[in-house]
Formats: sequence, structure tokens, C-alpha cells
Amino acid sequence: MDRPDSAFRAGTAVTAAALAGAWLRGLGSRLDTARQRLFVFPHAGAGASTYRLAAHLPPSIEVCTLQLPGRESRFAEPALTSLDEAVTTLAPIVADHTDLPYAFFGHSMGSLIAFETARRLRALGGRLPGHLFLSGMRAPGLPDRDPRHALPDDELLATAEFAGLDAELRELLLPVLRADLTLCETYAFRAETALPCPLTVLAGSDDDSVTEAELAGWREHTSADFDVHLFPGAPHLYVRSAEPQLAEIIARALPARD
Repeated sequence: MDRPDSAFRAGTAVTAAALAGAWLRGLGSRLDTARQRLFVFPHAGAGASTYRLAAHLPPSIEVCTLQLPGRESRFAEPALTSLDEAVTTLAPIVADHTDLPYAFFGHSMGSLIAFETARRLRALGGRLPGHLFLSGMRAPGLPDRDPRHALPDDELLATAEFAGLDAELRELLLPVLRADLTLCETYAFRAETALPCPLTVLAGSDDDSVTEAELAGWREHTSADFDVHLFPGAPHLYVRSAEPQLAEIIARALPARD
């Protein structure tokens, strides 16, 4: 006969698995070959399918891409507007899947979420990422030079993120992008001890949203190795066109695992 708490424990496991499946795309995709795990945190307005890093990384690295509410398969859910709320939910989910050595890659908004998730994992006493790859975002604590989350709809629709999209798609994406910009631009940095994780900062050399000095500001947030890599001639949203090169940088920085 089952113990009285067995159904509860089983139910909890199902709930945890469902949460992980909703938030992390690619989890378990390389069960037979994975020796490391890369968690990918997309930029504002983007869903998990925007990133195809797995196609350029060796079978030994399993790629799990964050799927935030409000987009793609989670379109019916309200998008988050608080970074603290996102990290409070996400950090325990990641902590449940740190059985393998792992790293974080985040671009733009994703850099902030990745950074704060690492700090939350430290606060929870969890295993920390072996490396942080943070892209296209100024160091936390530096002022936002061009806040946009409160712009009128027509002005926000005129920004680069909506270039080339038809009117229907633009209207669908508008609330998601506004929510993501709110999440970033209302983020309040709190000073903590530097993370002990090596940190690689990346950006396009033609990214006018961030300066080299703002990228270099990440140095104070790690007590380990620090490096900056610029992609020549690349704009802010360079990631998709540079995924092979980006994957090479990530794979080279991660220690080989048997």
C-alpha cells in the first residue's frame, strides 16, 4: 500500500517537470551525449525559437533556451514585467537541472536575467554556473540612456525591433516587447559580492545601444577571469547571423568533459 504522502510527492514531481518543460526548451534533448548544459536567455521580444545555438555546438553540450510567458507556446500567458518575479520563478527551476556542469548565455535583456539568476542561485546555496556569457548589455547599475517602455504605441512600433514585420505581427508583438522593456528598465540593481564565475562579455562593434566602457563595467561583477569580445561590424541583434562564431567562443571557453 502506498504511503499517504506518495501521491503528493508524485504530484509535486509532475508539477516540477511541467514547469521545467514550459520554461526550458531543449531540456533532455541530448540525454545520451550531454556532459554540460548551456542555458540561453533571449533578448526582449524574443522567444526560444529565435536561438539555434544547439545546431552549432557539440553533442556534449545540451542547450536549454528560456521560454518566457507571453510568446510562442506561452502566448496565452501574461508577459512578466518584473525581473525579480522572473528570477524568483526561474532560479529554482534551473537549480533542479544543475546535475551537469553548466553555463549561461544571455543577450540584451537575457544578460540581466542570466546575471540575476546566477546571483539568486548563490543566495539559494545552489551550484553556480561555470561561466557567464553576457551579450549586448551594459553592466548592471549603469543608467539606461534610452528608456522606451512608456513610449506611445506608434513611437514604440517605429523602433528597430519591428522593422520588416507586417502590421498584424507588429500588433501581436507590441505588448510583449513593452512588457520586456518594462522588465529591463524598471530593474533596480542591488550591490552584492562579485560572482566567482568567469565572465565573457560580447557585443557587435556597431551596437549603438552600448559602449565599450559600459561593457567593461561588467568586470567588477566577477572575481574570476574576464574577457570582452566584439563582433566586427555587427549591430545590436547580431546573434542569429553570428551563431556559428558565438558557439565556437562558448565551446572554446568551456572545459572539455569526458
